[in-house]
Amino acid sequence: MAAQAFPDNPTYMYILAINPGSTSTKIAVYDDEKPILLHTIHHSVEELSAFVHLTDQYAFRKDFILAELRRVGIPFRFDAIIGRGALTKPITGGVYEINEAMRRDAEQAPRKHACNLGCLIAAELAAQLPGCRALTADPVVVDELDDIARLTGSPLLPRRSIWHALNQRAIARRYAREHGLHYEDLNLIVCHLGGGITVAAHRQGRAVDVNNGLDGEGPMSPERAGTLPTGELINLCFSGRFTREELLRRVSGHAGLVAYLGTTDMKEILARIEAGDEQARLVVDAMIFQIAKAIGAEATVLYGKVDAILITGGMAYAPYITQRIRERVRFIAPVAVFPGQDEMQALAINALGALRGELEVKTYA
Repeated sequence: MAAQAFPDNPTYMYILAINPGSTSTKIAVYDDEKPILLHTIHHSVEELSAFVHLTDQYAFRKDFILAELRRVGIPFRFDAIIGRGALTKPITGGVYEINEAMRRDAEQAPRKHACNLGCLIAAELAAQLPGCRALTADPVVVDELDDIARLTGSPLLPRRSIWHALNQRAIARRYAREHGLHYEDLNLIVCHLGGGITVAAHRQGRAVDVNNGLDGEGPMSPERAGTLPTGELINLCFSGRFTREELLRRVSGHAGLVAYLGTTDMKEILARIEAGDEQARLVVDAMIFQIAKAIGAEATVLYGKVDAILITGGMAYAPYITQRIRERVRFIAPVAVFPGQDEMQALAINALGALRGELEVKTYA
């Protein structure tokens, strides 16, 4: 999206949203609810490989953001800067002020992901502007699980809530709004289909059960393994064939579709299926099978009282995938598809709600 003229209206709220990904940094500038700029800054593997630790990319990405704002002629003056949430300790959903405790936990997070840079960059940039608030909303560690959902077969290994909270909740609210309903009155199953896959049961405004889509469980995805056979995994760990780091990559990074097919590019994979590649068809159909099973499992969490099943994320653009999921689960509830993701808009709307006093701003501790 090309940048539009930056209005000079003191009654409007100007918001900068920042969403770091593994090889890109998305930025958006909003004039109240109106987007002025939506842009993705791509970073090459060669550029990023120069940094030993992920947090070392912080200044590099921050400078790119400032350079892009200058390039398109948007003044560096905002009422709020909101960054994608980090892999900090579990918290409830909502809007948070980025404080020193959150910054420290983002820097020291044991799980490494580019999202950890979001709140660090937002806080640094907001500190340069008088009165500008540094915020984050619905990070991937939002934890609203029912207590019963936390237990596994071993007290050593409790379930963890790591999921696409921001986009799932934004899509759930959008569905409710489009149907003249309130998210807090609905029972929904929401599926985010991206590089990782998360399937959550939303019971009247709370995600009471969801898989750890980063490195824990659930359906396989383009780059993650999902649930694996435990005994075989333990044997593999002690086989001497792989280092710890190599095995972690076999769980998240070089797992799922890329492990079987050598690529995470769904357009390429679907083209191979169209051309008659039966191995590609089998692997993608297995992923679809696992997604449908996960949806069915979440239906039991809601006692079968499901108002709708919502499918979102990048893979929701592919009819091959969404139609086959629909065929397997439509007996549970109506299925609605929302391709892509509304994360940038969701960040901006959360910031705007905080500035207007419509949303509580929580304190991370």
